[in-house]
Amino acid sequence: MLPFFLLFLAVTIAPIVYAGWMSLFREETSGLGFGGTERVFTGVENFTRALTDDLFLASFGHIALYCALYIPIMIGTSLGLALLVDSALARAKRFFQIAFYMPHAVPGLVASVVWIFLYTPGLSPVHDLIEGLGASWNFFGEDEAIWSIINISAWQWIGYNMIIFYAGLQAIPGETIEAARVDGAGALRTALQIKVPMIRSTVVLTLLFTIVGAIQLFDAPQLLVKYANSLGAEWSPTMFIYATAFQRHDYGVAAASSLLLALVAGLLSFGVTKLGNRWKES
Repeated sequence: MLPFFLLFLAVTIAPIVYAGWMSLFREETSGLGFGGTERVFTGVENFTRALTDDLFLASFGHIALYCALYIPIMIGTSLGLALLVDSALARAKRFFQIAFYMPHAVPGLVASVVWIFLYTPGLSPVHDLIEGLGASWNFFGEDEAIWSIINISAWQWIGYNMIIFYAGLQAIPGETIEAARVDGAGALRTALQIKVPMIRSTVVLTLLFTIVGAIQLFDAPQLLVKYANSLGAEWSPTMFIYATAFQRHDYGVAAASSLLLALVAGLLSFGVTKLGNRWKES
């Protein structure tokens, strides 16, 4: 266990402590920048500035909308595919497991670049197909950009979560499924009333990881912002933190914002776990 705890201390605990220390200071320059930089203790001022920043607060609203649209699509599709692959009528199960998982093997940054190519008019065969059908769609439009982000995330994570759900389905005792069939339950009823309730723990765990990952969304919107100006450079909390630290060089507010984001993630994790436990007990 010692190597794990040493690594955990070095890459998780130490950065959190350092961020907490940075959040209590701000850097001031004098003499038009020629007088050097002085670090001044500010207490909770950086937290106050973050909590009163309209862009920071709006970024949580954007992520809330993203989660409301993305999570049902991702969880529902992953679970549906897992049930299909697990069904008695499915053939070539190993092939479909690998095929669905393959998009997750592509790094998020590379996947975003590929999809931006597919979103770009004049380059994308997808645009040619849409126009050939007599329709039009602006993937970088003000209302459409969030769906472009959701598509990238869903494409990358549906297969991964499908494998998790499928593994949970494999743990269901075969006699339970056979008893349901003997009692006259069809395939759909068996899936919804027998299989899904028996993998509640897996569904809750996947939902928890999805929410925590969603509020840390960065790669796709950070690349799309260059083409979809409506997103803004501070569209998500992580983008706000990145812009604050490396564009405005306000490391104190960036550190405070990071800790606030971690707090939100912790509260959401606690809430999902409590609701999940109630669902499992019911």
